Amino acid sequence: MTVTAARARSSGVATRIGIQGEPGSFSEEAAHRATAGAIEPVPFRDFLDVTRALASRTIDIAVLPVENSLAGSVVASYDAILAEPDVHAIGEVVIPIRHCLLGVKGATLDDVVSVESHPMALAQCREFLRARPQLDVRASYDTAGSARDVVRRGDARHAAIASARAAERHGLTVLARNVEDRTDNATRFLILSTADMTPDPSTRVRTIAVYTTANVPGALLRTLEPLHARHMNMVALQARPAGTPWSYRFIVEFEHTGGLGAASDALEEMSAHTETLHRIGTFAPQSFHTSSRVSEPALTVNQV
Repeated sequence: MTVTAARARSSGVATRIGIQGEPGSFSEEAAHRATAGAIEPVPFRDFLDVTRALASRTIDIAVLPVENSLAGSVVASYDAILAEPDVHAIGEVVIPIRHCLLGVKGATLDDVVSVESHPMALAQCREFLRARPQLDVRASYDTAGSARDVVRRGDARHAAIASARAAERHGLTVLARNVEDRTDNATRFLILSTADMTPDPSTRVRTIAVYTTANVPGALLRTLEPLHARHMNMVALQARPAGTPWSYRFIVEFEHTGGLGAASDALEEMSAHTETLHRIGTFAPQSFHTSSRVSEPALTVNQV
């Protein structure tokens, strides 16, 4: 799905899209796919910084990664979204993730003694790293930021796991391509806005909501029964800390037809069994078929 730039800014003005991470990141790629027309990616160091900027209207929309097909949920993104009640999910972008090992000009794979990247990226490349136990693996806040740090060090012993886009932006050499564990690796990004979206009632959509319940037997089950009764397909359910020890907020995502009205009816019935309930957004999901991706070797090492 793409969001028309006119939703955020007047015609002819670039849409300011908040992203977590440096230019050259996968988030920047998602930003380019999120909207038609000219965009201005606005990088932030932390996920919460992105949603705070969106809530204060200093950016037009934002994209945050919420799920990877190998590493699972990006909980920091969900926490940042939950922290700003005025932020709504209005769409999604799913992009294939191809990780590369990047080094300085003239470096070879044999030169590398340490590798850094975002923890989610490292989790997607476990097999590559496990096969090289001599490497010192370090977590950083961003893939493209790791690439930038390799440039600053200027040392052939240091490398980063990031995108080919990051290599081009920072003038690095790709030492190895496709270092992710599986070729169907993909990340789902939510498109966020302070303006809610009303989808076409005839299309199949997804709704995301967050709620709390009493800590009593059967409480969670009762909240989900309205979805079952309406033949709505729950596709995800996860728990996040609610602010006090051992209390939780539940994030539910379900597919349905009937647009916003159908979602509102289901959530109203759910609310009878919750203490708090908030709909994050209702939007048309993006189709993503791994069979449509270009076939590439699982791992290629560039010889220098």
